[in-house]
Amino acid sequence: MSRPRIVIVGAGFAGYRTARTLSRLTRHQADITLLNPTDYFLYLPLLPQVAAGILEPRRVSVSLSGTLPHVRLVLGEADGIDLDGHTVHYTGPEGEEGTLPFDRLVLAAGSVNKLLPIPGVAEHAHGFRGLPEALYLRDHVTRQVELAAAADDRAECAARCTFVVVGAGYTGTEVAAHGAMYTDAQVRKHPMRTGMRPRWMLLDVAPRVMPEMDERLSRTAERVLRQRGVDVRMGTSVKEATHDGVVLTNGSTVDTRTLVWCVGVRPDPLVESLGLPMERGRLLVDPHLQVPGRPELFACGDVAAVPDLNQPGQYTPMTAQHAWRHGKVCAQNVAASLGIGERRAYRHRDMGFVVDLGGAKAAANPLGLPMSGPAASAVTRGYHLAAMPGNRVRVAADWLLDAVLPRQAVQLGLVRSWSVPLESSSPEVARVPGSPKRPGKATGPAGQRPDGEEAGTHPGGEPTRNHPGGEPAKGQPGGEPAKNEPSGEPAKNEPSGEPAKGQPGGEPAKGQPSGEPAKNEPSGGPAKEQPGGEPAKNQPGGEPAKNQPGGEPAGSRSHGGRAKGGQSGSPRASGKPRRAVEAAGPRPARGGSGKPGKASRASGAGSAGKRPTAPSGPSRSAGPPTDPGPEPPANQPPPGPDIAPGPVKRTDGRAAEGDS
Repeated sequence: MSRPRIVIVGAGFAGYRTARTLSRLTRHQADITLLNPTDYFLYLPLLPQVAAGILEPRRVSVSLSGTLPHVRLVLGEADGIDLDGHTVHYTGPEGEEGTLPFDRLVLAAGSVNKLLPIPGVAEHAHGFRGLPEALYLRDHVTRQVELAAAADDRAECAARCTFVVVGAGYTGTEVAAHGAMYTDAQVRKHPMRTGMRPRWMLLDVAPRVMPEMDERLSRTAERVLRQRGVDVRMGTSVKEATHDGVVLTNGSTVDTRTLVWCVGVRPDPLVESLGLPMERGRLLVDPHLQVPGRPELFACGDVAAVPDLNQPGQYTPMTAQHAWRHGKVCAQNVAASLGIGERRAYRHRDMGFVVDLGGAKAAANPLGLPMSGPAASAVTRGYHLAAMPGNRVRVAADWLLDAVLPRQAVQLGLVRSWSVPLESSSPEVARVPGSPKRPGKATGPAGQRPDGEEAGTHPGGEPTRNHPGGEPAKGQPGGEPAKNEPSGEPAKNEPSGEPAKGQPGGEPAKGQPSGEPAKNEPSGGPAKEQPGGEPAKNQPGGEPAKNQPGGEPAGSRSHGGRAKGGQSGSPRASGKPRRAVEAAGPRPARGGSGKPGKASRASGAGSAGKRPTAPSGPSRSAGPPTDPGPEPPANQPPPGPDIAPGPVKRTDGRAAEGDS
C-alpha cells in the first residue's frame, strides 16, 4: 500500500510549522510535499532591521531544505486547485507548469498586499512584504540621502530627504522608527550642504499608532517616534500619489521621492477560487482547522477564518503569533486523520506583543505586563531569538556588531524599482525581464490601469520605471535600454561607444526594408526593427535606443532631473560597468520564435544591399559623426553573460549618473 500524500501550499509561519511538525509526527509514514515560491522561510518581524542595515538578508531567511530534511520542496506558486480530482496545479519560477496529487491538502498561502483605490499609489509606492522590497528600500533611502547631500537646491534636497510611510501598524511603525535612525546616522557623517535633515512622516487614518495593540504600547511607540523627529499624523492618509510627491487627505502636498505602503494585508486570493464558504476573504474552517464537508482539506494561517473559542462569535486575527500556533495544531489534526494521534481544537492564550523601535527602545507587554526602554528591548530581542527556527547565532552576532560598529551605508544595486512593483501579491521573488507573470495574483482595483493592463507595466508586460526612486527611465544613458517596443523584444544596442549603424558617419542600419538581416554588434545584440521601419536611433555617444511605441523619444522619468551621460572617452561616473546581463539582453519571452541575439528579417520593399535613407527628423547627436571602424564579421556571436560592455561615452561633456 502506498503512503498517503500530503501537500502543503505556502511556507510562511503556518505552513512551515505544519511541515516541520508533520515530519516529526509521521516519521516517514507519509510523503510530505511543500509548495512555495522561494526556498526559504522568511521571518517577517525582523524585516525592518534588514532595511535599516542591521541584519543581513540571509539572517532572516531560514533554508527550507536545510531545516526540513524529510519534506520534499517544490518551487512554484499554486494557481489552481481541483478538489474533486485531488490535484494542485502550479507554475514554477521559470514558467514550467506541473501538478501535485494529494490525499490531504493544507492551505497556508498566507496574505498579500492590500491595495486601496487611491490614484497613483500602485505606480509610485512600494510595499514592504518581502526581502526584495526590503533590499530595494535600503538602497533607495541610501541613494536619496546621498543625492540630497550633494544637491545645492533646497527644494530638491527637501524632497529627496523626505520619506513618507503610510500605515501606522506593526510594520509601518517599525519601518519609520528604524528608518529615522538609519538616515540620521548617514547625515552625521556627511552633512547636507543646505543644512537640512531627513524627515520621516507616518500617516494613518486610525486615531492612534498601532490601534490593534494595547493602548499603553501605542503611547510608548508614539513617544519614541516623536523623540526621533518622526512626523506622526493620525487621521490623515494619502489622497493621491504623483511623480514628485503625495497629496494628503487634508489637502496639503508633500514633496517626496519615497512612498512606503504598509497599510495592511488581505488573505491570498487563491482560496477565493475554491467556491467554498468564506468570511471576509478567509476560508471558513472549524476549530480543528478542517473545512466542513471536505475531510481532505485543511487551512491555517492568514487564509483561514479560525473560530476563537475564547471569544465566541469572533475569529482569530491575522498575526504571526496565531499563524505559528495554527501550524502546530493543523499538523496534529492532519496526522490524526491518517490514524496517528488524536485531534485537538485550536485554543490560544494571548502571550502579549513586542515592538522593536531600534537601539535600546522597544515596547512590549509579555503576559500583559507593559514595558518600555532597555528592558523591553531585551525582552523583544529575546523573544525573536526564541521564535526563530534557525540562524539564531548569526542574528545575535549581527546585533552585537551593530552595537559596537557603525553601519555600512552603501548601495548594492541588486533590486531595481521596476522589479518590486506594488501589486496585490507578496513579492517573494523579484521580477526579472522575461520572467513569467505570476498566476492567480490579479491586481486589485487600485492596481488596474484604465485600459485594463496591470499597474506599473507597459503594453509589453514589463514594469515601468517612473517610481519615486530617482532611477533613470529605461532608454536613458544612466539606465537600461527601452524594452517595451510593440514587437515585444527589447532594443539590444548597448552603449559600447561606437556609432549606431544608419548614422551619417557609420554603416547603414541592418534589418531595414532592404531585407538584409542585422549583424551582431560588439555590444551584445543587433538593432531591432522599430515600429515604423526606421533604424534604431543610437547616437555616436553610445545612448541606447529611445524609440518608444509612439515614435517619440522617451524622456527621463526620474525625479532627480534629466538623466546625464558620461563624458566622451571617460568611464561612467559611477565607476562600475553596466551589468553583463544588460549587455547580453534579456532572454526572449517564453514561447516566442527565433533565437536570442538574432534579428528578424525585414519584410518591407527595397532591394538587398541598397543603402537605406537616413531616418527623418532632427539628429540627436551632440557632435560630429565618428568613424565606426571595421565592420565585425557577420557570424560573430554575442558576448556571454561574463563579458561586460565598454563604458558609456558621450560627446556633450556631461557627467554620467547611474542609479546603482
